[in-house]
Amino acid sequence: MSQNLYVVRSSAVAARKLGAEMLIMSGRDSTLFTLDEVATIIWESASGLVTLEEIIALKICPEYDVEHAVAVRDAETMAEELAKHGIMHISRGPIFDSEAPIGATR
Repeated sequence: MSQNLYVVRSSAVAARKLGAEMLIMSGRDSTLFTLDEVATIIWESASGLVTLEEIIALKICPEYDVEHAVAVRDAETMAEELAKHGIMHISRGPIFDSEAPIGATR
């Protein structure tokens, strides 16, 4: 179940929205990611001030036919993968600085 993770987009990336999808290139390792429609909603909502679970409850579950627990689990997996590449930052508390260390606990 959810770890009440806060997520924020890294400012050290190049990102471009094409239709409902997002293309993101990591400035750290030049890895290119294509986010699907749901992942793009999460990416765009990742302000560091709301939890991943709140994003799922407010923006994903009302729009898509998915169980809350499944959506949270999938979103956490996606966020952790993006964090490995420096594309997203994850914390157990609100993130006020988008350049916070990956996996920072506040």
